[in-house]
Amino acid sequence: MRIFVGILIVSIFWFACQPQASVGPNGDLSAIPYKPIPLELNEPGRFVKMQVFEDNPLTEAGVDLGRMLFYDPILSRDSTRSCSSCHLQAFGFSDTTQVSFGIENRMGKRNAIALTNLGYHYTQFFWDGRVASLEEQALIPVEDSLELGTTWEEVERKLREHPTYPIAFRAAFGIENAKDIDRYWVAKAIAQFERTFISANSKFDQVLDGKATLTAAEERGRLIFFDESEILPTGECAHCHVGPLLTTLTFFNNGLDNTDQALRDVGLSLISGNEFDRGKFKTPSLRNIALTAPYMHDGRFSTLDEVIEQYNKGGHYSKNESPNIRPLGLNESDKADLIAFLHTLTDTSYLERQDLSNPFLP
Repeated sequence: MRIFVGILIVSIFWFACQPQASVGPNGDLSAIPYKPIPLELNEPGRFVKMQVFEDNPLTEAGVDLGRMLFYDPILSRDSTRSCSSCHLQAFGFSDTTQVSFGIENRMGKRNAIALTNLGYHYTQFFWDGRVASLEEQALIPVEDSLELGTTWEEVERKLREHPTYPIAFRAAFGIENAKDIDRYWVAKAIAQFERTFISANSKFDQVLDGKATLTAAEERGRLIFFDESEILPTGECAHCHVGPLLTTLTFFNNGLDNTDQALRDVGLSLISGNEFDRGKFKTPSLRNIALTAPYMHDGRFSTLDEVIEQYNKGGHYSKNESPNIRPLGLNESDKADLIAFLHTLTDTSYLERQDLSNPFLP
């Protein structure tokens, strides 16, 4: 509880330090100037240019508002949990528990997927692909009983009655009255902030830029990862983890379970209604993978060693299993070098970016 009291105190101080403005009678905001400043992203040259919706362009005020909302437990029923509770910057905006916990310590159903380079994911968010945009994605956790556990009507009421949030919404979106604050503006702000989660400065990126060199073990692991050697075993990794994002953004059955048997989580088929999609989940990015344990949609593996061993054995047969899942024949040296390469995908600067950190803490 002391943590959230501290956040409240610091948030009041943060708001107090902002340019002075006031809400008029009956929530009128029209007297407050609205002068949005476009925000230009520092996009990596290897990435395709990020596509941003015309009805939600990035602005400095919009991203700032999204950052506050991402870290503010005001979005939960009892003001104890926020988006950041399950997406920790120090761990690549992933969680450290097998599955995440919501209000009242309610246990979730899946591992919190890392929020890295989300602005380059254009369709099918979540492990099961249930929504098509970041804006839609931001709407879901608030009303999930295992996450923030409230209603949007209640969140809207709290934000409209807040002493300073209406001013922030005016600065971000030009709304005329506090009563205009609704879930869709909230989702747009959070989506703007999440589009700034760009990670592209790992050691491997620096190698591609000619600014660093892999060790012998890391290079050997790279050759196994990308199947680029005629004398080393193939890792079959780059079929699903490819390109600058290190993911295809598509769905695979990677042999975790025999899908002919009962499954606790059927994955994509729950959304698609297609039986052939049983056990398929969205391929996560491997950026910062050394920091985002535990692994898989259900967090069943605690270490990269366990993950590599699962793939090395060839997984469990299923009729819709990816053809790239097969016994790999990696020895202990091969596995160690592959893991050494995976560690080169850690982007320390991303984990330390102040503009992505909690704005309510000193």
